[in-house]
Amino acid sequence: MTKTFKNPIIPGFYPDPSICRVGDDYYLVTSSFEYFPGVPIFHSKDLVNWKQIGHVLDRPEQLNLDQTPNSRGIYAPTIRYHEGTFYMITTFVVSQTGARRNFYVTATDPAGPWSDPNWLEDAPGIDPSLLFDDDGKVYYTGNRKPPEGPKYLKHNEIWLQELDLEKKQLVGPKYSLWDGALKNAHAQEAPHLYKINGWYYLIIAEGGTGHTHAVTIARSKNVTGPYEMTETNPILTHRHLGNNHPIVNVGHADIVETQNGDWWMVCLASRPYGGYYRNLGRESFLVPFIWEDGWPIVNPGKGLIEEEMSFPNLAEHKWPALPAHDPFEAEKLDDRWNFLRTPRGEFWSLTERPGYLRLKAKKESMMEEENPAFVGRRQQHIDFMAQTVMEFSPEDVNETAGLVLLQNHDYQFRLEVILENNQSHIQLIRREAGNDEVIAKKEIASDKIYLKVEAVGQAYSFYFAEQAFEWTLLAGEVDGTILSTDKAGGFIGAYMGLFCSANGKESNNYADFDWFEYQGFNE
Repeated sequence: MTKTFKNPIIPGFYPDPSICRVGDDYYLVTSSFEYFPGVPIFHSKDLVNWKQIGHVLDRPEQLNLDQTPNSRGIYAPTIRYHEGTFYMITTFVVSQTGARRNFYVTATDPAGPWSDPNWLEDAPGIDPSLLFDDDGKVYYTGNRKPPEGPKYLKHNEIWLQELDLEKKQLVGPKYSLWDGALKNAHAQEAPHLYKINGWYYLIIAEGGTGHTHAVTIARSKNVTGPYEMTETNPILTHRHLGNNHPIVNVGHADIVETQNGDWWMVCLASRPYGGYYRNLGRESFLVPFIWEDGWPIVNPGKGLIEEEMSFPNLAEHKWPALPAHDPFEAEKLDDRWNFLRTPRGEFWSLTERPGYLRLKAKKESMMEEENPAFVGRRQQHIDFMAQTVMEFSPEDVNETAGLVLLQNHDYQFRLEVILENNQSHIQLIRREAGNDEVIAKKEIASDKIYLKVEAVGQAYSFYFAEQAFEWTLLAGEVDGTILSTDKAGGFIGAYMGLFCSANGKESNNYADFDWFEYQGFNE
C-alpha cells in the first residue's frame, strides 16, 4: 500500500513558504505580517512532518512593528544556506501607503540567535530572494515596477542585482529579468532563482495572491538573461478549477531537491469552507515535480495539489505531538503564541503568579492597530475547540478581559467579562467593519470564569461556566465568516487568544489565565 501524507503540511496562517536543505535536514520559513515574533522557522527530516524551532525575528531590536497596519509588516521571507551560514531575506512593509524596506539576517544555527537586520538601500519592491552562484557571487532578486513604467494595473517585473556580503549592500547595475509568462497577468512577484544543470531557472508568482494565483517559470544560460519561458506555463495553478474546489489560490512556490535526487515544491494555498471563505488564511502545501525536457512537470498526470498525496521517498520522521493543553508553567511562552506588533511594556508575565499567564490591562484595545495586552495563536483547523479559565474582577466599566477570535481590529469576536451596573457580566461581541454588536450577555457571580468556543465549519458556538466545565451556552452557531479575509480584507488568517484591556484608560488591573487548550478535529 502506498504511503501518503495530507496537505497542508503546515495548517493555518503560514503563507509564502520558503525552504532549504542542509544535508538530511530541511528548514522552512513563512510570513508573519504584523505579528511578533516574526518569521516562524520549522525543521523537518521528511518534508511532511515539521517542528517549529523558533522565530527568526524574536528580539524587539530586530523588528519594530509599532503602529504597523493590519496585513502589513513582514512579507515573503526566503531562507538559504551557504558555507555554514543561514540567510533569511525579507520585506518589511512599513505603512498603509506601502513604504517598503528589504533586509536580511544571518545565523549559524537556524534555531537562532539570528543577527540584527542588514538593511539594503535602493532595493525597491517586495519578495527578495538570494542565489549563491558557482563563482562565489551572490545575486538578489525582487520585484519592482518596470523602469519604463507599468503598461497596465499592477504590472511588475523581476529584477536582479549583485549583493556584496562583505559590504552588506547591493552593488553594480540592476538588470530587468522578466515580467512574467501571462499576458496582462498582474502582480509578478515571489521570484526565486536557481542554478540547475547549467541553467538559471526563475520561478515567480503571477496573478496576485487571490483566486487567480499561479506559478510560472523561465530560464537562461546567463544570470542576467535573456530569459526564455516554457509553453507549459503556468506550471501550477488552481484558478481554472472553480470556487468550489477544496484547494484554491495556489502560488508563491519554492523548490528543493532531496538527498535522493527527487524534487519537491512548497507553496501557499487556501481551503475555503462554508462558501468561499478562508478563515485559515493561506497555508503551506507540498507537491512533487519531475523534470521533463528541461522544465518542471508538477504532480505528473494531474498538474495540481491534492489533499492526499504519495509520501516522499524519505524515511518518515515524526516529532513528538504538541500538547493541546498549555498550563503556562514553562519559563517562556510556547512558540505557537504571538503578540500583535512588538510587545511594549511589562504587560504579561508567567512569573508574577507561577502557573498562570497574567495579562495587565493596557489602555490599548483589541479594536485599535496597536499593541494591546493580547497573546494569541493561529486557528489551524476548520473544526476546533478552544477553552480557558480566567480570574478577573473588573473595577471600572472600561475594563474587560477574555477570549478573542481575531481577524483584525475591525473583524472579531470577543467573549469577555465586563462591569455593568456594578455587576460582572459575560458578553459576546461580534465586530464587523468596525461596528460592535452585542450578540448575548448574562450576569455572572464569580470572578473565576471558564470560557469556550467550538466551531463546526462556519458555525461558532460560545460557552461559559462558573463551575469547572458546567457549560452554559451563551450563543450558538454564530456565523464565523467575518474571520475570513473574504469579508475582512487583507492577507492574514484567523487568530484566537487571550486579552485584557482598559480601553483607553490607565489601569492597574489584570487578568490571570490558568491554562489554555486548543484541539482540532476531523483532519
